[in-house]
Amino acid sequence: MATLKQAINKLLEPKGGEHESDKNLVVAVGVIVVFGLIMLSSATSAVAYAKFGNSYYYFANQLFGLALGIFAGYSFSRLDYHIWRKYAFAFLIFSIILLLLVFIPGLSATWGRSRSWINIFGFSLQPSEFVKLFYLLYLAAWLESREKKLSDLHQGTGPFAVVLGVIAFLMILQPDVGTLSIIALISLIVYFVGGGKIFHIFVIAIIGVLAFAIMVHYKPYQMDRFRCLVDPSFSRNDICYQVNQSLIAVGSGGIFGRGLGESRQKFMYLPEVMGDSIFPIIAEETGLIISGLLVILYVYIFYRGYLIAKYAPDMFGRILAIGIVSWIVIQAIFNIGGMVNFLPMTGVPLPFISYGGSAIMSSLAAIGILINISKHTKIGIRC
Repeated sequence: MATLKQAINKLLEPKGGEHESDKNLVVAVGVIVVFGLIMLSSATSAVAYAKFGNSYYYFANQLFGLALGIFAGYSFSRLDYHIWRKYAFAFLIFSIILLLLVFIPGLSATWGRSRSWINIFGFSLQPSEFVKLFYLLYLAAWLESREKKLSDLHQGTGPFAVVLGVIAFLMILQPDVGTLSIIALISLIVYFVGGGKIFHIFVIAIIGVLAFAIMVHYKPYQMDRFRCLVDPSFSRNDICYQVNQSLIAVGSGGIFGRGLGESRQKFMYLPEVMGDSIFPIIAEETGLIISGLLVILYVYIFYRGYLIAKYAPDMFGRILAIGIVSWIVIQAIFNIGGMVNFLPMTGVPLPFISYGGSAIMSSLAAIGILINISKHTKIGIRC
């Protein structure tokens, strides 16, 4: 315990020209990560044993990804966030390269209908998870440099829409509509924070909706997700099977839950319990109160990020901070909303909890940057 306390204090220790970082943010993220490990171990025990003969297979692999994520988060929290501004254009190019890698034969890997993974030396990576961070770093620097020109079609709105369109096109080809939706929403939010006009944002959003409608026309299975949202009973044992089993899990948890490890849906009834379906297992085992507190923690992280953005010393930090917490919260909303049939299912992971090294690494690296921004907020203001 003493060693853990020393590690946290070292993480929060300010350097020259800085002040103490936001401890509340670190604690909130830490609580979700630890809770997530416990729930991942419980939720995946049955499927891990059935597939690999080891009930802790997913838990052990997640520890490896988590270790890399903590290292990245710690390193980024120690680096002055202004350094990322210098590499903004390189981050954009790298984002495009990452999205192109999934189309290279022998390197790409498929998961269901989506071709959004790559295999490198036996390790699977999901490039789009890192694109969330790299593209955000690019946007923050670009928006800061164009702060007074965003209303100009040729120097502001036009280039923004073109670059976002390139990213969107590459993600639709995979297709990974869930991650694309998150990136698009984050982009519009930071564009507004950076000084973009509401009218321009509205026009871009309308174009995005029309493009999505065209995509649905050629990929009817996307429309099935909306049909399940409206009427989950229309294909209970096929198209809407996952959402129906998810609702059963959430409902059977009641107020206090069945108890840790006592889920019934995790015994091969609910698909993807290690990924996007982990929240229903949490609700089933811990109940409404604990799962509700988890939701509140995500909202609290957004609140801390909002304060950091509000008191950031410059536009670059402000845009980065609001972009990072918007990413975390929007993704949590998409995941949980899909599982309780409040939103169409998107297949995106629950931040800091769902299984996946790429997701945990990128999200903790982003939190590390947010922690560093909190060290540079205006002196005398507590975040």
